[in-house]
Amino acid sequence: MQASQQSALQGKHVAVLMTDGVEQVEYTAPRGFLEQHGVKVTLVSPKPRGEQVQGFNHLSPADRFPVELDVRDARPAEFDALVLPGGVANPDQLRLSTESITFIREFARENKPIAAICHGPWTLIDAGVVKGKRMTSWPSLREDLRNAGAEWTDEPVVVDGKLVTSRKPDDIPAFDEALLRELGQTTAAGRAA
Repeated sequence: MQASQQSALQGKHVAVLMTDGVEQVEYTAPRGFLEQHGVKVTLVSPKPRGEQVQGFNHLSPADRFPVELDVRDARPAEFDALVLPGGVANPDQLRLSTESITFIREFARENKPIAAICHGPWTLIDAGVVKGKRMTSWPSLREDLRNAGAEWTDEPVVVDGKLVTSRKPDDIPAFDEALLRELGQTTAAGRAA
C-alpha cells in the first residue's frame, strides 16, 4: 500500500449496514481492507448498539459482531460511503427495517458511494435507487433487479455513478478496489471544491 493513498483516505468514514444472517466474509474482508487504507469503519444495524450480529459462512453460523451504531442514530452526513454485504437473511431482514431503507435512500440522495455485494443489492430495490442503473448481484436477484428497472450484467464488479456492485465472495478483491477508487475520487472532489 502506498503511503500517499493511505494518507489521502485518512479521516474517511464508511458505514457497513447489516444484521443477522450476513455473509461473514463480505463484511470482514472489505472492513479489513478499508482499515488497512486508513479508513474508519462502523458497523451500523437496526439492532441497538452493543448487541451482536450473527455472521454466517454460507448456511453455517459463524462469528458474532458487536453493533457499533444503531441505524436509528446514524446519519449519512457522518459517513463518506456505505457498504451493504450480502447473505440471504441479512438483506431480507433489512428490507423490513424502515430506518435501514431510509438510511440507504438518503445515502443515494447525497450522491455518496454505495457498495453492495452478493444479495446486498436487494435492499437497493426497496430504497428505490436501482432504476436506470447498470449493476450486478448474486444471480438469483437478476430478475428482481431487472423488474425494478436496473440493467443487470454478470461481471465481477460494476460501477455506475456512485454505485458499486459485485456478485459473490470471489469478487471481493475487485469490489474492494472499486470502493477504494470511489473513496479516492470523493477525496479528490473535496479538495477541488
